[in-house]
Amino acid sequence: MRPTTVSMFIGGAAAAMIGFVSPALAEAKTLTVYTYESFVSEWGPGPKVKEAFEKTCACTVNFVGVADGVALLTRLKLEGETSKADVVLGLDTNLVEEAKQTGLFEAHGVDASAVKVPGGFSDTVFLPYDYGHFAVIYDTETIKIPPTSLKDLVEGDPAQKIVIQDPRTSTPGLGLLLWVKSVYGDKAPEAWAKLKDRVLTVTPGWSEAYGLFTKGEAPMVLSYTTSPAYHMVAEETDRYQAAEFSEGHYIQIEVAGLLKNAPEKELARQFLAFMLQPGFQDTIPTNNWMMPVAATSEPLPEAFGKLVQPKTTFLMSPAEVAANRQVWIDEWLKAMTLK
Repeated sequence: MRPTTVSMFIGGAAAAMIGFVSPALAEAKTLTVYTYESFVSEWGPGPKVKEAFEKTCACTVNFVGVADGVALLTRLKLEGETSKADVVLGLDTNLVEEAKQTGLFEAHGVDASAVKVPGGFSDTVFLPYDYGHFAVIYDTETIKIPPTSLKDLVEGDPAQKIVIQDPRTSTPGLGLLLWVKSVYGDKAPEAWAKLKDRVLTVTPGWSEAYGLFTKGEAPMVLSYTTSPAYHMVAEETDRYQAAEFSEGHYIQIEVAGLLKNAPEKELARQFLAFMLQPGFQDTIPTNNWMMPVAATSEPLPEAFGKLVQPKTTFLMSPAEVAANRQVWIDEWLKAMTLK
């Protein structure tokens, strides 16, 4: 969907300590991880991941947050080989081919045999750390009969609005674009032209969209099948639910990668391997509200057993997305009259 000021007053005998740095401090390294804002928020996985990894590495983890996964790739393209990042965490399979084409990443070299995701995605450069299926989340106090298919959503009552994300800046927004394309194919522009009447607004990222939804600005929002678990576990309410679509749901598999020019390359590989351990995976279900890709130390909360379980999973190949993303975004822009 993320500062500490230390003041030192030196005087008297303490002045003799100026210039002295303890061996432990001298050896401390900083791992810089680019990610998205919701990951590093106080309620996201970031703080717990930072604490857990720092206990194993004699290092400091510096998370740098941007709005969303697409914004991560955009920033990397702008910085190029001058980027200070060691690890980029928060791209997804829809962006990995384009990310590879930048020439900024190298093979992670991590044993990924523990990874289990629907469809069995594996890659030598990008390592999965969580996944989730996209879904329309609706407010049961406002919508009594939710859409049961993408067709229902597209052709439904325009008075019942939905908030979606921009595919140019947001991975969920891109996910919806590919979901519509997977179901409608060449008829996708016509589907968008119908759906636009139900769209209250298009936000740059997931956080803005979900915030509008929970404030009651719209009764539906594009999110994940796992989102209701947050409300059930953290707020003890089943008010917000995911609509199960008969055609199936598009999956997002989130990944992390190692920068070729990473200042702390071995530390970065250590972090990537740590991602598949319980110290990291335990934070995913109830902090990132996604599904873990490897074993957790305890079973998932009961709420996860009540979630929509898609019968069909859509996932385009990274190469197909890379080859068509801009054309399909242009179709979307024209249909939504956002140019």
